[in-house]
Amino acid sequence: MKKSNYNAIISSDWNECLAPSGPFDVIAFNYPDLKPQLTTIFAQYTTNTITLGSAMQQIQALLPSPVTSEQVDAYLANHFTCYNGVPQLIEWCKNNDILFMINTTAMIGFFQRLFAKELLPKVPVLSAHPLAGFPERNSDPVKIFDLFETDDKGKNTDAMARSLDIPPQKIVIMGDSGGDGPHFEWGAANGAYLVGSMTKPSLKQYCREKGIQIDLQFGVSYSEGEPRNLENEMQHNFMDLSTHFAKFLEI
Repeated sequence: MKKSNYNAIISSDWNECLAPSGPFDVIAFNYPDLKPQLTTIFAQYTTNTITLGSAMQQIQALLPSPVTSEQVDAYLANHFTCYNGVPQLIEWCKNNDILFMINTTAMIGFFQRLFAKELLPKVPVLSAHPLAGFPERNSDPVKIFDLFETDDKGKNTDAMARSLDIPPQKIVIMGDSGGDGPHFEWGAANGAYLVGSMTKPSLKQYCREKGIQIDLQFGVSYSEGEPRNLENEMQHNFMDLSTHFAKFLEI
């Protein structure tokens, strides 16, 4: 990647932020009996009750064998989806010299297979967990960061921005839960634009406690105890965000 190719960055979480799925859905699909434990672990680290590192240790202990590309492919063939307008928003970013960076606790291998199957426009940068990773392919993002803890999201966004000489004031951060709190904290300290997507109470609480102002809440904004409404979530079109991004980034 050349510095002159990009003038801004959008660094976004994936699960329940750009897509309605969870980071461990591939595992639950292939090992249905593990779903209750996986659901509990996901809730614990997205509310910052346990660390991501601890969560992944528990998951590795549950797995009878490493996740394979065939297992990911089987899940993608049966269940892959993302929110309306997400592919178009990624293309819009590309056409406007904005680097779109997926920054998530999901598995690197999930995205390797997703891009290999051309289910989503290829993004140049991925920050994800190496719980599962497969041999390199031309369809992989140009740059892949390992993400071991939730605060690595901000570190990886910062590293990418520095490598391209992009100031934080030209960065948009998107997240949905308390697991994105450290990313928002980094963004707030540096002047990035903060977008809550399908915002959960855990992210609102984290931001309240840290004195962080969320600049925009897009899609469904949930109250404490309110159940997820997937039908409502799927009504929103992520291309609507392009207007907000263009205004903030002055493009």
